[in-house]
Amino acid sequence: MSRALELAVAAAQAGDVPVGAVVLDSAGTIIGEGHNQRELAHDPTAHAEVLALRDAATTSGSWRLDGCTLVVTLEPCLMCAGALLAARVQRLVIGAWDDKAGATGSKWDVVRDSRIGSKVEVISGVRADESAALLQKFFESRR
Repeated sequence: MSRALELAVAAAQAGDVPVGAVVLDSAGTIIGEGHNQRELAHDPTAHAEVLALRDAATTSGSWRLDGCTLVVTLEPCLMCAGALLAARVQRLVIGAWDDKAGATGSKWDVVRDSRIGSKVEVISGVRADESAALLQKFFESRR
């Protein structure tokens, strides 16, 4: 989560919502990372999670990220939850919950929906206060 928080700070410095994400392989090595770049890239899909998954797929040489863990500072939205399911990520570690758009346990729970057949282990609240503080500071500066 430390690296994800560093990436979240980088996103804020670039003028985007401070969300950072890393993908760990089964040995715990970072194989992908990303931070929100929607403003910089003018791309609505440039969420931290999607960029980290793309980076991990390139590093591993496969879109299948079986056995991997996605660590992210903010609970993934519907798009990102779908992306981690498509990549077959096994575990998700979340910093802060997203009560407005979260899709992995708060608003919705796409990654553990029995109708989909995929079961992602979700670990929440890891350095949640730090993740939430970054978001709060960012949005307060925008008001």
